[in-house]
Amino acid sequence: MKQENVVVEKSYAFARRCVRLYRYLCEEKKEYILSKQMLRSGTSIGANIVEGQYGQTKMDFASKLSIARKEAAETEFWLKLLGDEEYITKTQAESMLTDCRELIKLLQSITKTLYNKEPYKNIINRKFGKIE
Repeated sequence: MKQENVVVEKSYAFARRCVRLYRYLCEEKKEYILSKQMLRSGTSIGANIVEGQYGQTKMDFASKLSIARKEAAETEFWLKLLGDEEYITKTQAESMLTDCRELIKLLQSITKTLYNKEPYKNIINRKFGKIE
């Protein structure tokens, strides 16, 4: 039986929403630049999570999830900009932003837990300082 993975499922569903939003923006609003940026970062979140699952080490896994978190933060930026510039409605923007922020929180929680486990905690703390 397949085990459920919330962050994988949510990131995949979010990627599908990004694809549909991109299509809408291209077809209806004739907007190609900002929407392409949103599409790339929004679909990259899940891709990095899945890639991390096949990492060679726990540090590789943690690194990929950190990249996914950064991609989610970038996606949040593009969604805010698309909403503020009225390419999408406030309702559309808030709906997408809510899902994006949920992914950010999940990824922050996972990476914080990973980076605070031994022996990685000592390696990370020596190299980068304590992660809050």
